[in-house]
Amino acid sequence: METPISTTREDWINAALQILVDQGAGEVKILTLAQKLGCSRSNFYWFFKDREALLSDLLACWQAKNTAAIVTRAGFPAKRISQGVLNIFDCWANPDLFDARLDFAVREWARRSADVAAEVRRADAERLDAVTALFAKFGASPAQAIVRARTLYFMQIGYYALEIRETLADRLALLPDYILAFCGEAPQQADIAAFIARNPE
Repeated sequence: METPISTTREDWINAALQILVDQGAGEVKILTLAQKLGCSRSNFYWFFKDREALLSDLLACWQAKNTAAIVTRAGFPAKRISQGVLNIFDCWANPDLFDARLDFAVREWARRSADVAAEVRRADAERLDAVTALFAKFGASPAQAIVRARTLYFMQIGYYALEIRETLADRLALLPDYILAFCGEAPQQADIAAFIARNPE
């Protein structure tokens, strides 16, 4: 029998992600999504066993985007620790790498779901391990590496949670001092220029 499919799996996931970010996990409903996509509810079941399967995929998307971005950037080649920290800062500067609104939405979801909360804890641990390894690679003691990684990571998560608003120009003006505070090493001007070049406003 021909499958009367007018959407793709990605359509459902993308629509669900948007609702998750805009309205919260509780509003990610099959009927709501079907109406948003202009198709019948039965279309959903060509791609997902049930709503829980979709929600599981949303968490996987979040991990694949946000956690992977930090872990990958922390492992990028760097000649100096300040350069390594700037690599991680790419995540904060480029929403195509790290979706802050999605991260916040998943953390809000975790307040209402023990399973999601466990996933968030695992993600935070994986991200922190990667940043800690970066500091350790450049000579920080085990304790120093952990503290510097926590300082960098928790500050940025708090920055999002508090919804700090500032222009890119204002933040870039403070960038060298942020780097110095996080790693104890002032960045070279060439590294700042390279960061700005790959993260245009």
